[in-house]
Amino acid sequence: MAERAWATAGKKASPDRKSPGRPRLTGVALIVLSLLWAVLSYLAFTVWVPGQQERYEHYRAAEPCPAQATPQEVAAKDCLTTWHFTVAKTESTSAGKASNYEATLKDKGDDSWQRVVRFSDSGPLFDELHRGDEVIATGWRRDIVVLSEGGVRQNTSDAPRDEHQGNAAMGVLVALLAAQSLVFGAVRLARPTAYAPFVWEPYGRWLAFTNICVGVGVGAASGWLGIPWWTVLVTVPIVVCAVMARLLRQQRRAAASSARVRRPRWQQDSRVSSR
Repeated sequence: MAERAWATAGKKASPDRKSPGRPRLTGVALIVLSLLWAVLSYLAFTVWVPGQQERYEHYRAAEPCPAQATPQEVAAKDCLTTWHFTVAKTESTSAGKASNYEATLKDKGDDSWQRVVRFSDSGPLFDELHRGDEVIATGWRRDIVVLSEGGVRQNTSDAPRDEHQGNAAMGVLVALLAAQSLVFGAVRLARPTAYAPFVWEPYGRWLAFTNICVGVGVGAASGWLGIPWWTVLVTVPIVVCAVMARLLRQQRRAAASSARVRRPRWQQDSRVSSR
């Protein structure tokens, strides 16, 4: 039954057996796509994640700059600067489930100079800010990373964070997509007239959507729970395999039930009489 279901699943997507050219062309395209995914995954784990981790460590190690430090000294020491601003206005906007929180700051000595800082949430400081409030801004590498008033501090969206789970999950996600594209493309090159079940409907679609959903879901959940980012390297493939195994079992059960329903009546009668 299982073999029949796999073969049936590939019938609709299988081309004319006399025309192997199109499957081979598709196979080449899938292999090229897999190389692109592989490059993106390589960059994620060699440039993106290490770069973000290094930036966070440098930020944690930064110390306040000496008083009256020149811009050259600030850049050389990679230290934290302190600025005093006045709040010109605050604004919060919502776009679906996402919300943006922005505060426009101006220099007390130069009203023409303004700068907008953004926050990922409304607390603990943003909700307490009002026009005309004087705030202290902490700067690092030309970004305002912290805003404070009356002892209440809040990180801005530019503050480095030790939250690399999402980046790692995206790296694993594109690596799995690269593997899927490579396998599906290689099978089309090797067997252009009989490449089932490595077809889009339903198995290719299931696998691609499962990779995407699991990658995004595990990355978001790991960041929210504070789980170390490297655990995502194992968690995402395991969850993908578990979901795909469940989908395949459901497909086989559905195929088996459909086969029993389509069985000729005389076979069903003979089976009953033999009992």
